[in-house]
Amino acid sequence: MLSRLSTATAAALRRGIATSAQNNAKVAVLGASGGIGQPLSLLLKNSPLVSKLSLYDIAHTPGVAADLSHIETRANVKGFMGPEQLPECLKGCDVVVIPAGVPRKPGMTRDDLFNTNASIVASLTTACAKHCPEAMICIISNPVNSTIPITSEVFKKHGVYNPNKIFGVTTLDIVRANTFVAELKGLDPARVTVPVIGGHAGKTIIPLISQCTPKVEFPQDQLEKLTARIQEAGTEVVQAKAGAGSATLSMAYAGARFVFSLLDAMSGKQGVVECAFVRSDVTEVPYFSTPLQLGKKGIEKNLGLGKLSPFEEKMVAAAMSELKGSIKKGEEFAKNFK
Repeated sequence: MLSRLSTATAAALRRGIATSAQNNAKVAVLGASGGIGQPLSLLLKNSPLVSKLSLYDIAHTPGVAADLSHIETRANVKGFMGPEQLPECLKGCDVVVIPAGVPRKPGMTRDDLFNTNASIVASLTTACAKHCPEAMICIISNPVNSTIPITSEVFKKHGVYNPNKIFGVTTLDIVRANTFVAELKGLDPARVTVPVIGGHAGKTIIPLISQCTPKVEFPQDQLEKLTARIQEAGTEVVQAKAGAGSATLSMAYAGARFVFSLLDAMSGKQGVVECAFVRSDVTEVPYFSTPLQLGKKGIEKNLGLGKLSPFEEKMVAAAMSELKGSIKKGEEFAKNFK
């Protein structure tokens, strides 16, 4: 068991899921009692990068915080419950992660979540704009293709908008692509890196297998199947859970991976690159996910699309109309949100 554990730990270290570097970051999780929020909070509590962990939800947070507070790691955990306690939760935060909202059930698309989750994200990001305007904001709540435009519009309304600090967490698409490619090629997934660009729903998820490290090749029919599996992997989990929720554990892992990369970059680590759905002028749509070089102030440099294969170019073109529609829907919602 020990040797297996140390192998897993080594893989995590390579990925940046744990690091011996210490800093004094205050991180808040909004939606901390939910299916993603609880395992995400556990992973954050386990990291030496986090010194204060603020957990917020509309129910059960005191219990989740009490439970996590017994773990023998340095992060000081506090639970906050209900809107009146949200300002205190957010005060002084360096990073805010938002997995709040309802999950998908079988037969639902991410867009079906819009009506419920749009209001939740708009309310929570309004509080962030007021109480921690300088924090990095990491949105997990779906549909990300709409909730990021909502977040941006909310921050603009409050005069504190900084596009380099607002991220749609698409990391689970990268994690899945790495895993599925590694399975097909018999590789260690911790050593595989597949950039995934576009958005975070169905055909807007564009894995760049041609840019995979190490280099891999697939016959066209296998490449199409692999791409479709990466695009529909969330639905695979929703169906397997048969009504009991969507991807929570893998999403928590991916969310933690993104936060740790961000914290590493904020504390001065060089060469930290993650993909995320952000404000962008790389394509004709105003938001798009590409590899980003992260730094002390968020996005240091957008690394763009790189060289695409003809198959990938077609996918980018095919994603445009859906992305435009989802972005517009988010922007219009935010403009009318009181």
